[in-house]
Amino acid sequence: MSKLESVPIIPLLFATLLSAHGLRKKSLSPGGAATAFIVGLLMMAGGVKVFGVSLIVFYLTGSRATKLGKQRKAQLEDGYHEAGYRSGWQVLSNSFAAFVACVLWNILFSQGSLQASLILVFGTDFRDGLITTLGLESQGLPEYGDGGSWCPVDQQIAGGWSRLFIFATLGHFGCCLGDTLASELGILSPSKPVLITSFKPVPPGTNGGMSVGGTLASVAGGLVIGTTMSTCLILENSKCRADWMSLIPTMIFWGAMAGGTGSLLDSFLGATVQQTKFSESKKLILQDNSTPTGSLKVISGMNILTNNQVNVVSSIFTSIWMSLV
Repeated sequence: MSKLESVPIIPLLFATLLSAHGLRKKSLSPGGAATAFIVGLLMMAGGVKVFGVSLIVFYLTGSRATKLGKQRKAQLEDGYHEAGYRSGWQVLSNSFAAFVACVLWNILFSQGSLQASLILVFGTDFRDGLITTLGLESQGLPEYGDGGSWCPVDQQIAGGWSRLFIFATLGHFGCCLGDTLASELGILSPSKPVLITSFKPVPPGTNGGMSVGGTLASVAGGLVIGTTMSTCLILENSKCRADWMSLIPTMIFWGAMAGGTGSLLDSFLGATVQQTKFSESKKLILQDNSTPTGSLKVISGMNILTNNQVNVVSSIFTSIWMSLV
């Protein structure tokens, strides 16, 4: 049975500060701040720090990008909020796959973690059932300690499941940060974007619109996550540090792939199954929460998924893809 080794004071402090910072800066709604606290605590606590560090870098970088050119974006998008003002659903959309990967990693490899202790509410057999489901009965699951006696991205550990969860997180945050930078910075590009499905010019802010600046920004977002996660692993783990010449370029490369490809997938979904409407009277792109008034023009897509749902689908697909590399 798992037993919590100690109260995770530092993760608790960081989760509180980040959620309070988002609420004070109005980048998070009250519900968004509460969700961010729970997600942040569970991702920053645990046996390995790379999950929490990647979350912090994603949040701070994405929030900073959202604030750039806010006057320009307010002129292009109806209902634009100055600092993003993310709701609880948006926070979950931008953390879901990585959150699941983090919790599962800690349940399997850090039995003294907060995650492993909280999972006891589902019964003491949950971990055993998870091990059986993943086919790890005969593999043997080494416990991860401070400094690490093994590297979490070692393919030889537990049949590669530790590496799978780490790379799923790389794929998730690479995709999400890449898409955030492409959306927030690409809209400021002086050249008009083109729709990914037809390459026809569309108004800035159109779901599925692409620009050179936005595409480069998406790759840069993945590079940031790849660099962050590889650096964190070699700093906190001696086994990872011994293999740094292979680990760093590998994670940076796949991070860039997650950022660029994940953003392209998000754009494709946005152009096809997410509808973009343009207000002829206001000359603005309507958001999901906009109240339609006056003459409207459908620029692209079918009204099947919301923006949050598109983000979830694209990040999950990218996470699965990265977990298999």
